[in-house]
Amino acid sequence: MKKNDMGPIEITELLGDGIGPELAESVHAVADALPVDFFFHQVDWSLGNREARGEDVIDEAEASMRLTKLAVKYPTVTRKVSPNALIRRRCDFSVIYRPAISIKGIHSNFKEDVNLHIVRIATGGTYDDPGQLIGKDAAVSLRMVERRPCEQAAKFAFQLARSKGMTYGDGHYSMTSSSKHTIQRVTDGLFESVVAKVHEQYQDVEHNVELFDALLAKIILNPSAFEVVLVLNEYGDFLSDMASGLVGSLGTGASGNYSFDDNNDVDIAMFDPAGGTAPDIAGKNLANPAAVLLAFGMLLDHVDRYDLGHALRLSLLGCIENGHSTRDLGGKLDTDEFTRIVIDNIPAHLPA
Repeated sequence: MKKNDMGPIEITELLGDGIGPELAESVHAVADALPVDFFFHQVDWSLGNREARGEDVIDEAEASMRLTKLAVKYPTVTRKVSPNALIRRRCDFSVIYRPAISIKGIHSNFKEDVNLHIVRIATGGTYDDPGQLIGKDAAVSLRMVERRPCEQAAKFAFQLARSKGMTYGDGHYSMTSSSKHTIQRVTDGLFESVVAKVHEQYQDVEHNVELFDALLAKIILNPSAFEVVLVLNEYGDFLSDMASGLVGSLGTGASGNYSFDDNNDVDIAMFDPAGGTAPDIAGKNLANPAAVLLAFGMLLDHVDRYDLGHALRLSLLGCIENGHSTRDLGGKLDTDEFTRIVIDNIPAHLPA
């Protein structure tokens, strides 16, 4: 594929542990094959370097991400402190977007097609509170919901629903906000009131409200009724993992992490695979790069190169559908072989 004359897309690259280096090789091979130039600002985010350099490596990562406004992150080991939590705090990531879409060729016990776009508020809830013991026999935890992250996530979700519908030419996607507002009247009630207020700016997008426990059942009964779903922190954690189970694999999960400026527009975006470091297969060329390549496709969409992101997705999904996959998905290919087949099939999906 011939490179175009545009300037390079600059990306901060947080190098990881375990299978991280192999996933990085796959991303670079795809990037080199695409008709646009990339420049990767590499930061060694491996456990050894993080423990040796401490705050300095966090400072380096933050400075690079604030410069490029764009990052890809590979799996990292958590020993004492989660590196994901560290970089999210430093860059003020308040929203996580994780698609969960059925892929033909992947065995699943669930037979319905899933096309969920989960938008999760990544701050607050009980996850930011360590809790406290009260005497010997009781413990409490403070649950906090903040207006601004709710506004940012709601705007992101409504814009996502609008753009997805326009992209696929079938009208706007619907957006469903879900919580337990009838029980958690103050916290979840604040969330739903903020979403309703933001919806006033997106009247062209259908907005539905579901109680979270009912939502889980309804998705399993009729997943086609839901497209973009917006939830608070804990609910998003539960829903994302359930959705991964429905589509049959955690190995194809990709996500985007976003911070926002004063106008609630995206400032920094970081993309990563949902899986872990898989130390049992690290260095053996057995890792499945599907999730990190799908994350790279999300990055391309974000920088307005949807043509490239979509071509990458179509190639990857076509390979899996045709049985060209890594061993964890029932195929026979190693990491390099799968990456090469994906690259070879990208040109067929690019616009003429």
